[in-house]
Amino acid sequence: MTDLATRVAPTRAGALRRAAPALAGYVAVRALGLLALFLWSAARDKSAYTLLTARWDALWYVRVAELGYGYEVRLANGDVHSNLAFFPLLPWLERLVAAVSPLSYADGGFLVSLLSSLAAAWGIFAVADHVYGRRAGVCAVLLWAVLPVGIVQSMAYSESLFTALAAWSLYAVLTGRWVTAGTLALFAGLTRPVGLAVVAAVWVTALASFARDRRTAAPDPQAAPDPQDTSDPQDAPTASGTPIAPEAPPGPDTPSGPGAPPGPGTRFRRILGMVLAPLGTAGYVLWVGHHTGKGPLGYLDVQAGWRNGFDGGWAFARFVADKFTSFPAALAGVGLIIGVASVVWLYVTGVRQRQPLPLLVYTGVVTALALCASSYFGSKPRLLLPAFPLLLPLALALARARMRRSATVLGVVAVASAVYGAFWLNGSGPP
Repeated sequence: MTDLATRVAPTRAGALRRAAPALAGYVAVRALGLLALFLWSAARDKSAYTLLTARWDALWYVRVAELGYGYEVRLANGDVHSNLAFFPLLPWLERLVAAVSPLSYADGGFLVSLLSSLAAAWGIFAVADHVYGRRAGVCAVLLWAVLPVGIVQSMAYSESLFTALAAWSLYAVLTGRWVTAGTLALFAGLTRPVGLAVVAAVWVTALASFARDRRTAAPDPQAAPDPQDTSDPQDAPTASGTPIAPEAPPGPDTPSGPGAPPGPGTRFRRILGMVLAPLGTAGYVLWVGHHTGKGPLGYLDVQAGWRNGFDGGWAFARFVADKFTSFPAALAGVGLIIGVASVVWLYVTGVRQRQPLPLLVYTGVVTALALCASSYFGSKPRLLLPAFPLLLPLALALARARMRRSATVLGVVAVASAVYGAFWLNGSGPP
């Protein structure tokens, strides 16, 4: 599927009221996670706030906000860890918060993360609600909240900010708001390298839309309309089974689903969205190449200094295989295989359920970059955090179950996630 036709867009207040149960549930789950973290940290005489704002990548973002780019650490083995590896949008926002308030850069990162996580939850709800309905939207948000690494959503990291931009960009694509989709993809590309996934979703869907327009513009001359067919084409079901409602009046960024005539304005907005989408990622990567004097591929050298690269999953496969050299480690190896198999199964299920094309493209790129990169293997669950469409098959299953059963499952998982998050951050934790 390329585009989903749009229902009449609700007002902003109406959309917020519709999403209120999902957002309330998300806040409750995250509050439980933070409470568990603060209690666990206090018992270990540690600062939970420091764990959230001043360790691992959070420190690198603060250094960028405070000192700009150019800071690096040279390790004894010859590796060079440069802060050029970290994309600039989160440090820019940290600097902005510090400039207009008495908060520190670290405080600003924490505030941005909290607000972004709410925006991400709302965006996830909007996407799932559009495709499968309101109840599935609520379940999708709660599933994202109770992920084992969900505590990262409250850290001064860029995952929440990126997920918010990605989710709303995908929603804009689904509803045919191409300029909005391209603009949000631009900002997502300034947040994390995986912004390429959002760009890919915009481009592939736009190209598919152009191809569809070309087909519909050249009807089969031998085909004749059925005189007995009195159905309104706007009553045709979408992928979610919901009839298509009349489109909203045209505006500066009017939705252009398959029911809308592909006029010059529609094509222009689609092209403009495609032009805007890659500017964030391309702009930063090219700037790094110029800054380092190593040309357009200079950013790859920066990542190599962190031992990050894309090897098709070979290094990860060897890492898993090494676990089977001893018995206790073999259990972890089995767990890793089950985890990867679960991710692949969820993606395949999404394909079979005919998820919209932009979601499949986005999820496929995020998953491939996470699993096939040679980066620190302990960070792979965190790198999969933005791949929220993987949760849609589970959300749909929970939405179809009885309310009491769904609530029980989510409640138990929420408690387990809160305990695990507190244990994880007080132990090895990210990066």
